[in-house]
Amino acid sequence: MKRFALAFALLLGACGGEPLRYELPPVPETGRIPVSYGSVEVRDVSLPTYASQEVIYVEDETGALVSDSDLLWADDPRRAFTEGLAFRLAALTRARVAAEPWPFYETPDARLEVRFTRALPENTGHYRIAGQYFVASTDGTRGDTARRFDLSVPIAASTASGIAAAKAQAIDDLAQLVARDGL
Repeated sequence: MKRFALAFALLLGACGGEPLRYELPPVPETGRIPVSYGSVEVRDVSLPTYASQEVIYVEDETGALVSDSDLLWADDPRRAFTEGLAFRLAALTRARVAAEPWPFYETPDARLEVRFTRALPENTGHYRIAGQYFVASTDGTRGDTARRFDLSVPIAASTASGIAAAKAQAIDDLAQLVARDGL
């Protein structure tokens, strides 16, 4: 674990000049998951302050959150999480899925809201997301769902690109969990 934290410290101290921006890479396609809703609106996610920043934060060996102003996310993190979830749910299911605002004339069958309490590359070498998600039927004919989640993905390389890949996989893992257990 100390080696991982040291690598992050070197990574964060190695930049200079123009900021580098990191985009979330695509995640390989997987099989379809059957769901009971025909359409789902993904509401804008709620993130902790550090996770909603443009700067990439990591947890150091003391548990402190550190960053380097030269290492930035390519997209607004809130938008990246929201659109990433919507995109992955659409790919995983046969439902029509879109992020808010709902772009279609008909009201969606369900709304998904996700509130993150943690979204961070930890000093353990994992990208961890935790929080709660809510699925609400828009017509009130089905029971609402509220479930907690705590997912962790190994960071393959102690680099900003490695963090981005693990974050993308964590979003995919959450989409699979929501599709399987919430929709």
